[in-house]
Amino acid sequence: MNQPFHNIGIIAKYASPNMAGTLASLIRHLKSHHALIFLDADSVSGLTGDTYELVPRSQLREECDLIVVLGGDGTFLDAARSVAGFNVPLLGVNLGRLGFLADIPPERMLTSVDKILAGNYKLEERFLLDGSVIRDGEVIYRDFAFNDVVVTKRDVARMIEFATHINGSYVSNHRADGLIIATPTGSTAYALSGGGPVVHPALEALVISPICPHTLSDRPIVVDASSEIGVTLNPLNTNPVQVTWDGQNSLHLEIGDQVLIRRSEFNIKLIHPTDYDYFSILRDKLHWGGDHFLR
Repeated sequence: MNQPFHNIGIIAKYASPNMAGTLASLIRHLKSHHALIFLDADSVSGLTGDTYELVPRSQLREECDLIVVLGGDGTFLDAARSVAGFNVPLLGVNLGRLGFLADIPPERMLTSVDKILAGNYKLEERFLLDGSVIRDGEVIYRDFAFNDVVVTKRDVARMIEFATHINGSYVSNHRADGLIIATPTGSTAYALSGGGPVVHPALEALVISPICPHTLSDRPIVVDASSEIGVTLNPLNTNPVQVTWDGQNSLHLEIGDQVLIRRSEFNIKLIHPTDYDYFSILRDKLHWGGDHFLR
C-alpha cells in the first residue's frame, strides 16, 4: 500500500471541450473523499466556487501532495516543467487526442481516483532535460523539457547547418531541418515522427534525431543519459534558427550560439492506476498488432 493523498491540486486546460463537466465531476468526487482542493488559478481563471481554493501555480506545487492534470499531453508537459524540483507527483486525465502522458480516460477517472486516493497506484519517475543557450560565453536562457529540446529552422523552408558534440567530443556537421534531443518519454513524440526509436522510459538514455537530414546516412543515435549534447550553428548558416523546449517555449538563435542539453537534476513523479502497462499504451496509441493476435 502506498501513501494516500489528501491535498489535491488540479491543473486544467479549461478551454477544452467537455472540460467544465469533467472538472465539476472531479471536484465533487474529491470533496466526497474530504480532500482539500487547490485549483491552478492560471488555467481555470474566472472559475468561482466555495469548495476549493484558487491559487497560483507556485503555491499549488508547494501545498499539494498530488496534482491531477486535466487535458492533453501538452497540458501535462506544461504542468511537469512547472513542478520540477518540488517532488509532487502528477496524475493525468486525458481530454486531448493521444494521451501518452495523460493516460487515464475520462470514463475511468472517478474509479481510478478512488483507488489512487486510497494508496492503490503505481509510482514512476522520469527525468527531465536541462537546456541552456550560451551566447558570448554567458548563459542567456535556460529551461526544462520533459519530452525534448529541438533546434530547428524558423520561417523558411530551407535547411540549417550546425555541428554536434557529445561530452565535448566532435560528432558531426549536419545539414537538416533541425535536431531533436529527446528523453525516453519524448521518444514517442517528435523524435518518433522523425524516424527515431521508441525508448522504454525506464532506460537511462537520450535520443539524438536529425530532422529530414540532407545526408541519408545521418541517422538517429541513442546515448547514455549522463551525456552532455552540444549544438552549435555553422558560421556560414544564413537561415533563421530557433530552439524549443517541449514545443512550448522557444528562443531565436544567432550565429555562434551554443545549445547545451543535459539530464536535469530533477525527476518527475507520475502516478498510474495499478493496471497501467506501458506496452498497452503503445499498442493502443500506435495501433500495433490486432485482435487476431494471441496474447
